Amino acid sequence: SAASDVYKRQLYNIVDQIFIGQGVGYLGNAATNVAFPFTTVSTAIALMMGIGTAANFNLNLGAGNEERARRVAGTGLSCLALFSLTLGLIALFFRGPLLNLFGATPEVLPYAMIYTGITAFGLPMVTFTTGASSLVRADGSPTYSMLCTLSGAVLNTILDPVFIFGLDMGVAGGALATVLGQALSLVMVCLLYTSPSPRDTERS
Repeated sequence: SAASDVYKRQLYNIVDQIFIGQGVGYLGNAATNVAFPFTTVSTAIALMMGIGTAANFNLNLGAGNEERARRVAGTGLSCLALFSLTLGLIALFFRGPLLNLFGATPEVLPYAMIYTGITAFGLPMVTFTTGASSLVRADGSPTYSMLCTLSGAVLNTILDPVFIFGLDMGVAGGALATVLGQALSLVMVCLLYTSPSPRDTERS
């Protein structure tokens, strides 16, 4: 469901808070908190576009308009990809003013700039994955949809201590672990869309 997607997204932040707090300190925790509005905005956009596309897809599929349903899915995913990339670019190039707007203090800002500068590359991935997960569920693969987002959160949990403590990367390590987890989720979603859907399999 949409609620489960939100909870899985929050897992990234919770795990980062735990390990960054231990490895960097309270300034690192403050940096992840200040950067969290980027995740909130990306999740809101993803759910808006993903749920709308999934509903339209199901309505056309239920009416027997399979070709139109496919066009709806293609258009929705294309728009989602465009918005995802735009959001990532905004976060990357305007993170300074935006972080100040979100309440970053002079002490926190350097950490937040590092964290956001890396996670901005993951924003398009997490936005697209979250939105596409609604369509994955609508196409008959709810379990796979759950695995797509959950696998990324698990990888993030594994890599956080490796990067933060093992490689002594600090805030950058937590951010890099987050991006790699989001990349795994994106790859899993793309793999599904390059393979036959459950309905196609059943027909064959």
